Amino acid sequence: MAVMISPVTRALLLLHGFTHTGASWEPVVAALGERYRALTPDIRGHGVASDAEPVTLDAVIDDLVRVAPPRYVLCGYSMGGRLALHLALSRPGTVERLVLIGASPGIADEREREQRRRQDERLAAEIERMAIEEFAQRWAQTPVLAGLSAEPAARAHADRRRSTPSGLARALRGLGTGALPSLWDRLGKLTVPVTLVVGERDQKFRQIAQLMAPAIAKSEVMVVPGAGHAVHLEAFDKVAEIISSQWASSPAG
Repeated sequence: MAVMISPVTRALLLLHGFTHTGASWEPVVAALGERYRALTPDIRGHGVASDAEPVTLDAVIDDLVRVAPPRYVLCGYSMGGRLALHLALSRPGTVERLVLIGASPGIADEREREQRRRQDERLAAEIERMAIEEFAQRWAQTPVLAGLSAEPAARAHADRRRSTPSGLARALRGLGTGALPSLWDRLGKLTVPVTLVVGERDQKFRQIAQLMAPAIAKSEVMVVPGAGHAVHLEAFDKVAEIISSQWASSPAG
């Protein structure tokens, strides 16, 4: 009688961006098929975690540590990529590989970071005065997100409506680029392979990725043709392929 051998699955933790939820990863998870055991938590201030407090880096790291297995592949988009960097650096030995999509280590200049914090505070105050539908429509017009085709734009809009204005305002204040410390001077401490994924049309984050790569011992930059900032929404099959290629070259955890 033939013996059926189950394919090896890997643990994968996927961190969404600001205004999204874990549901934004569904097309990527579906494209990965049975090669994964995916965890897609809603980060504090978003989705089912809209009312969770406090919305701080330490609290979010604690949440992620509780849901994550001992070893896993870590992937984050935009805000989720920034949080993924903090998680990987704070818990060395748990992350096998790191895939960052349209991500940044933060703002290195303290004055520039403080200026961004003040801008985020003003925006957070505006968000609190809006209905979620109004904010979702406004956020879709953000320049870095421009150019989404109809289907991914509709999915992103539906996803944003899963959160609340008050939750998103707390997330911006606690997890925004102006709120979190810069990690530029700590990139050299990353010892795991890091793939920096950026869209061809995302000029800002392509430049950031090119600056990040030399500071990381094991890194590669992958530019996805035709895509903008939200690569996992526009080219989910390519993102699944990139994640799978990471698995193929490392032992099971």
